[in-house]
Amino acid sequence: MRMKTTLLLLVLSAFFQVAYTQGFNTVYSPDGIYVFAAGNQGSIFRSADGGASYASYTINNTVNYLSCFAFDSTVWFGGSNGSVYRTSKYFMNPSAYATGSPYPVNSVYFLNKRLGFICGDSGAVMRTTNGGFNWSPLNTGTAAVKYNSIYFLDSLNGALAGNNGYIYITSNGGASWTIQTSGTARNLLKIKYFQGGIVSAGEYGTFVIKDDTAAFKSVNMRIDSDIRGLAGNSIGKVHLCGGGGFIRNNSNGSKAFLNFEINPMVADLKDICYTDSLTGFAVSSLNQAVIKTTNGGANWQLSPGTTVTFAWSTKMSTSGGIGNNLCRHPYDRNTLFCMFGNRVYVSRNRGDNWSQISTTSLGTNAHDFFVSPVDTNIWLCAIESSPDKVIRSTDYGTTWSTVLSINFSNYGTPLEIDQNNPSVFYYAPDGGGFYKSTDNGATFTEISGNYPFRSPCDVMVMPDSSNVIFIADGVTGSGLGDIFKTVNGGVNWTKVQTNTSSSEIPALCNSVFDRSTMFATNWSGGDIYRTTNFGDNWSLLRTNSASGWAADICREDPTLIITGSYGSSTFLSTDRGATFTTISISGGAGAGEIAVDRGYVIDMRTGAIMKLTANYTVVTKTSENLISTVPSDFKLYQNYPNPFNPSTIVKFDLPESGLTTVKIFDVLGREVISLLNEHRNAGTHEIVFNASGLSSGVYFCRIDFGGRTDIKKLTLIK
Repeated sequence: MRMKTTLLLLVLSAFFQVAYTQGFNTVYSPDGIYVFAAGNQGSIFRSADGGASYASYTINNTVNYLSCFAFDSTVWFGGSNGSVYRTSKYFMNPSAYATGSPYPVNSVYFLNKRLGFICGDSGAVMRTTNGGFNWSPLNTGTAAVKYNSIYFLDSLNGALAGNNGYIYITSNGGASWTIQTSGTARNLLKIKYFQGGIVSAGEYGTFVIKDDTAAFKSVNMRIDSDIRGLAGNSIGKVHLCGGGGFIRNNSNGSKAFLNFEINPMVADLKDICYTDSLTGFAVSSLNQAVIKTTNGGANWQLSPGTTVTFAWSTKMSTSGGIGNNLCRHPYDRNTLFCMFGNRVYVSRNRGDNWSQISTTSLGTNAHDFFVSPVDTNIWLCAIESSPDKVIRSTDYGTTWSTVLSINFSNYGTPLEIDQNNPSVFYYAPDGGGFYKSTDNGATFTEISGNYPFRSPCDVMVMPDSSNVIFIADGVTGSGLGDIFKTVNGGVNWTKVQTNTSSSEIPALCNSVFDRSTMFATNWSGGDIYRTTNFGDNWSLLRTNSASGWAADICREDPTLIITGSYGSSTFLSTDRGATFTTISISGGAGAGEIAVDRGYVIDMRTGAIMKLTANYTVVTKTSENLISTVPSDFKLYQNYPNPFNPSTIVKFDLPESGLTTVKIFDVLGREVISLLNEHRNAGTHEIVFNASGLSSGVYFCRIDFGGRTDIKKLTLIK
C-alpha cells in the first residue's frame, strides 16, 4: 500500500537576500542555541547557532503560527487552525496534531516533554500528558472568551489571561480555575507566573502585577500601544515589548519599568523571549528581522547579514507648512491632525491617508495647532495675520474666534499646552512677555512682567512638573541662540544656555520617561545640544550636516530620537543619541516632527506630510517549502534546465524517511558543494542549485540514501 507523504521544495544556495514585508507572531529558544520564529502563512525561521544564521521554511502556507514553545529537543507551534505542530529542534519536519478544537491555538506552554498546556479562542483551555499527541479540555470554571496566554510555574500552579481583562489561576494543574480581579477590562495578551508573583500585559499599555499575597495592581506604563511580549526569569527583572517597538524592564527596582533597552527595530515588537538572564530574542510582526541581546537587554543587535534602510514616503502633498502643527488626538491612538496654512487635515490611520476637515479665515499660516484633551471640540492655533493671532474653535473647527492679537516669530512655534494640566496653555510672542491661559485657551494673561525675550522659537513644559518651563529664543542673523528656564510657572526666568554658533534654537524636546534629558536643535548650524540635568546645563552632542529644525523624542521610547533640518536631511538615533543615521527627505523644507512610537514617525514639511519607513533585508542560508504529494521509488531525476546558467533544479524521490546527502562533483571527482546532508521525510524533493560561483563545465550530482546511490551529469554554460 502506498502511504501519503509530502513534497519538500528546498531552495538552497550560498545565501538568499530577501526584503520581507511579513513578520512573525512568536519567537522562542530553549537554550540560546536553537532559535525559532514563526508567523503567518506557514512561515518559520530556525537557527542552530544562536541566531548567527537562519534557515527559512514555509510549512503549510494555509496556517498562521501564533505561538511557539520548546523543551529540550522538542518544539511545538500553535496553529490558527486549532492544531498543534510538533517537531524536533534538529530538523524541521512538523507534524500536525488535532486538539479537538477548531479555534486558534494562541499560546503553548510545556513543563516537560510530556506535560503541556494550550489556550485559544472561545474559552479553549487544554492539556496534554503525552507530549502533544493528544489533548483534553480544561475549561472548568472559565468563561467562553478568547484566551491569549497560558503559563505554569509548576505542574500545579498556572495562570491564564484573555480578553476583557480575564485572569484565572489554578493550583491543581488546571482541573479548576479561580477568576482574579485584574482591575482592567482591556484585552490581556500575555501572562507569566514567577516564583513570587504573576504579571500580565495587554492592549493600550495595560500592565498588572501581583505578588504572592496581594491582589493585582495596575502599573501606569504611560503609553497607549499594546504590550505584546513578556519575558524574564524573575519578577524582579521582567522584560516586556510592545507595539511601539520598545523593550523595557523593571530591574534595579524600577516599578514603572523605566529601564529602556536599546534596540534597532524601528517597527512594532510582537514577542520576546529570554533563555537566561543575559540572552534574549525578539521579533516584529512587520518584518522578519530577529534581534538578539547577550547582555541582559543593555542593547540588542540584528542578526548577522541583516541590514536596514530608512526612507520617507509621501502621504500628502500640500502647501503652507511652517512651525510644528502636528497634533495627536488625545484619545484615539490612530488619529493625527496637522494644519497647513489656514487648513486643518486629519488622518485616521496613523498618518497614511489625510483629508481636510476645517478652514479658518482669520489668518494665513498656522504655526501651532492643538486639540484639547479636556474637550476635543476645542482647538487652538497660533496663526499669521495682521497682527498675528491665537485663534480658537469650540465646535471642531466649524467656526473660529480670535483670542489674542500679538505678533510672534515668523519661524517659531509660540503656543504650547501644559500636558500635565491640559486646560492650561502658554504663549510667547515677539518682543517679550509670557502669557498663560487657565481656561482652555479662552483667555490669556501676561504673567512674567514682560520678560524681554527676543523672538521665541519654541516653548516646552517639563512632564509632571508644570512649574518648570523652557523657552528657545533667537533672531535670524543675531549669532546668538538662547534657552531660558523658569521654575515657578513662567513668572521668573533664567538664561541657561547661549549658543554663539547659531542664531536660533528652533526646537526643544523632552520625554515623560526621563525628565532630566532634553535635546535642542540649532539654526543655521547643525549643532544638537543635550542636557542631562533637567536643563540647567547644556553641552554639544553632535553637529549634523544640515541646519537644525524640528526634533522629537519618541513618545513611547526615549532611546529613539529624530531631528530634522530646514533642508532635505533628517537624522535618526535609536541609541539615545550615541549615533545618528542621516535620511534624505523631500517635500520642501522641514517644519515639524512627531515620533509617536518607533514605527510611527511623521515629518511635516512646508509642502508635504512624510512618514518614516524601515525596510529590513534578511539573509538566510536556506529556504524550504512543503506541499502535498505521494512519491514512489528512490530516484534522481535529470536536472532541469540542462545546460543551465547559473541555477538549475535537482529533483529526487525518497520512498521513506532517512539521512540524505546530495553533493556536486567536478570532472576530476572533487567535491564542489554539499547541497544537503540531513534527515528528510519521504517525498519528492527539489533543490535549486545556484552555480554562480563556479566555472563553465561538466559537473556531476550524486545522491546517497539508505545505502543507495544515483548520479546525473550537469552542464554549466556561462
